[in-house]
Amino acid sequence: MSTTPSVALSRFAKGLCTETAFDVLAVARRLKAQGKDVIELQIGDSPFSSTKSALKAGIDAIGQGQTHYVASTGLPSFREAVAANYQREYGISIQPENVVAGPGAKVFEQFFCEAFLDPGDAVLVFSPCFPTYPPNIERRGGQIVLSALSQGNQFRPNLNDVEQFVKHPKAKAIFLNSPHNPTGGVATESDLMSIADLVRGRNIAVFSDEPYDHMVWTGRHHPFLAQPGMLEQCLACYTFSKSYSMSGWRLGYAIGSAKIIETVAKLINTSLSCVPPIVQLAGQAALQNDAAERDEVMCRFHKKVELLVNDLKCVDGVKVLMPAGTFYVFPDVSAVCKRLKISSHGLAMFLLEGADDHKGVACLGGECFGPAGQGFLRFSCAEPDERLHEAVAFLKEAITRTERVEHYLNGHAKYRLA
Repeated sequence: MSTTPSVALSRFAKGLCTETAFDVLAVARRLKAQGKDVIELQIGDSPFSSTKSALKAGIDAIGQGQTHYVASTGLPSFREAVAANYQREYGISIQPENVVAGPGAKVFEQFFCEAFLDPGDAVLVFSPCFPTYPPNIERRGGQIVLSALSQGNQFRPNLNDVEQFVKHPKAKAIFLNSPHNPTGGVATESDLMSIADLVRGRNIAVFSDEPYDHMVWTGRHHPFLAQPGMLEQCLACYTFSKSYSMSGWRLGYAIGSAKIIETVAKLINTSLSCVPPIVQLAGQAALQNDAAERDEVMCRFHKKVELLVNDLKCVDGVKVLMPAGTFYVFPDVSAVCKRLKISSHGLAMFLLEGADDHKGVACLGGECFGPAGQGFLRFSCAEPDERLHEAVAFLKEAITRTERVEHYLNGHAKYRLA
């Protein structure tokens, strides 16, 4: 029987990097299915139920037959609810035409790049960064310029790097994420003002990724769109996944000028058609009715973060900050890695696969988020409090098992430090 040669994949597809959290999730679930006790701190999902009004509205929408196509921009009532909520929460006056619905926030990375980038355009990305930023920029042939975030600066943006970037002859976009995944850093209002002053009036667009807007633990969230003139130069993105524990519903929205939103709607039209009306109506109900429930859940997240940080401070060789926002903790474990001669993601995989035959902890190595993440681990807090205590106790013990580390490295040489 003759075989037909397979069609060659594109260079982009062959080199595509994915979000490592989902890869580690698959390993963790496989090990759990085999009977291993795995504490899952690898993925940024809420352990809480979707808010009550969202659940009821989604069920009601199904019963009412809201199961057909709607406009690519989103339901008028959903867009109106987002605009009203934005005014109520942040005092920023926008109109429904400044809002477009999307399946979560992540997809807007791609649409932003399609809307603003041509091949060769330069994009400033703060590293470590959310791992889908680079592939979405690469889809458009963009040139990534990295700016390292440091623990010593509380993982805030380096304004000197922004100032140098805007002078780049091909400067076209900045990816800004605050509160920041994976570090938990938060750009101050002064930081945002400085960035806005540097880009205002230039042919530079800003992707302001703000999915953790209700997870600021000191002070309050400052939207980038609060800065004068930024509605015309920015696409700001939000999601229901974190604030309302609706990750599986896949609902988010973006805000920008009417011109930008019209363009994004065309991109949705030609790719996704629309966001299901059932999902939009659930989110609309959450915005209108569930603020108190949301805020109570955010307080519970805050306590989880404090618990995890306080436990990690008691582990030798670990340096950790209380994150200013998000439900991630991003400790510096470089001293541990050097002692064990293992990379930080190797240490993460050792905790999951190799440290014990019956138990494991799933987390992510910092290099999964870019070069500046090397030597760090990212833990989410999406487990019950007693499991968070267990996870840190397991880490503390596991890093003393040097013989098991060496055995693991013998079978996973890619994780061995040079």
